Amino acid sequence: MKQVLIIDDDPGVCGFMEDIIVSMGYGATCVSTLEKGKKTALSAHWDVIFLDVHLPDGSGLAAVSHFRKAPSSPSVIILTGEGTADGAAQAIQSGAWDYIVKPATIDAIRLSLKHVMEIRQARGTASPSLRFKREMIAGDSPELSDALAAATDASGSDANVLITGESGTGKELFARAIHENSARAKGPFVVVDCAALPESLVESVLFGHEKGAFTGATRSQEGLIREADGGTIFLDELGELSPSNQKRFLRVLQEKRIRSVGGDREAEVDFRLIAATHRDIQGLVREGAFREDLLFRIRSLTIALPPLRIRRGDTHIIAMRAVETCCHRFGLADKGFYPEFLEALTRYPWPGNARELIAAMEAAVIRAKTEPLLHPIHLPVHIRTELAQAAVQSSPSKGTPSIEGDTPPADTPCHAKHMETSEKRYLQEVSTLANNNIQEMCRLTNLSRAQVYRLIKKHNITL
Repeated sequence: MKQVLIIDDDPGVCGFMEDIIVSMGYGATCVSTLEKGKKTALSAHWDVIFLDVHLPDGSGLAAVSHFRKAPSSPSVIILTGEGTADGAAQAIQSGAWDYIVKPATIDAIRLSLKHVMEIRQARGTASPSLRFKREMIAGDSPELSDALAAATDASGSDANVLITGESGTGKELFARAIHENSARAKGPFVVVDCAALPESLVESVLFGHEKGAFTGATRSQEGLIREADGGTIFLDELGELSPSNQKRFLRVLQEKRIRSVGGDREAEVDFRLIAATHRDIQGLVREGAFREDLLFRIRSLTIALPPLRIRRGDTHIIAMRAVETCCHRFGLADKGFYPEFLEALTRYPWPGNARELIAAMEAAVIRAKTEPLLHPIHLPVHIRTELAQAAVQSSPSKGTPSIEGDTPPADTPCHAKHMETSEKRYLQEVSTLANNNIQEMCRLTNLSRAQVYRLIKKHNITL
C-alpha cells in the first residue's frame, strides 16, 4: 500500500486529510511537529508527504529539501493556510511537487495526490535502458538528482535546452552528458564560448566565411554551426551575445539554414542547440539586453543547476574523485583524509562551486606530495584564511586568550604533535569502523595496504 505522511499541527486538517487519503486506498499517518515529522520520515517508506508551512517548531517550507532526502525520496506537497507568491516560488524551487492553499477542496487534494502517485509509479517502472550515463558528474544529493532527471528527459528528445547556474556548477558537463546520451551521440559536440568571441568576428566564427569576404580572409572557412551538423552545438554564456548577433542566430535557429559571410547561397544544417548562462536571462530580457523571442526558442527545456553550497552532501564525493584523479595524473599513491580536512570542506562555502573545489584538491595533492593523508594545512591559503576568520567570528569573544597579551597554556601542543595525535585518533576510528579488517581500512582511507600497515606500526595500534 502506498503511504502518505501528513505533518500538520491542526487536528481538524489531519482528520480531513486522513479521510481523503484512506478513501483513495492509501495509508495515512499524521504528526504535529517538524521534529516528529523528520524522525517519522526516516523510520519508514513514504511516497508522499503533505507538509504545513507554519509548524510549532519551525518552517515546513525551509525543510522541503530535508524531507526529499529521506530514503524513499518522497514527493512533498505543501499545504498552507497563508499562501504567498514568494512562498509558492520557494516551494517549487526547493523541489516541492505542489503548493496547495487552505482551505483546499477535496477534489484539489485528490487530483494532486492521484497525479503524483501515477508519475512516481511510471518513473519506478522505467526501463533500465533509459539510465543516464554521467561519468563526469559526481554527487547524489536530491538537488543534483532533480537536475539529472531533467537532463535524462532532455537526452530523450531533440528539443533545445537552456542550462542555468552559477559559474563552476558544471553546465558544460551537463550539456556534454545530454549529447552523449542522445540519439546524436555519434555526431560532433561543438563548444562555443560566446563571452570569448570578438564582436566583429561572431558572424564569421559561427556561420563561416568565403575567401576574400573581408580583410584577412585568405581562405574559406566553415563556421562552428556547420561543424555541428549531425550533432550538438553548445553555446556557453549565451547572454553575452549582442542583440544584433542574437537576431542573426534566431533566424538560423528557426530555419536551420546558414549563409557564410561573403557567400551567395544558403546551406541546410542539422544541429541540436544546448545553451548555458550564469546570468539572469529573464532580467536581461526586461532590460532589453536579450531578445525575448530568442529566449522562447532556446528554453524548450530548462535545467537549473544548484550551487555546491546547497548540496553539501556532494562535496566529499567530488573531492574524493578529484583527489584520486590528481594522484593518478601526478603518479602519486592514493591519499586519505584527516577528519579535519573533510570538516573544512563542509564548512567552506565554495563560491566557485565544483570548479573551485576541484582546483583546491589539485593544489592540496601537490602540496602534500608523498604524505598519505590530506590535512587542512594542505588547502590553498585563501580557503584556510576564510575558514579561520569564520571560526573566530563564530566563537565567543570572552575568555579567549589574546596572542599578544595572554600566554597560552603550557600544555598547548605544537603543530607537529597535534598532527600526530590527529592521525592516530583518525586511524583508531577507522579501525573501529572497519572491525579491524585491513582491507576495509584501505577502502575507507583510500590508502594502500602498505601505507595502512606503516601507520599502524608508527602509532603502535593493536588490531
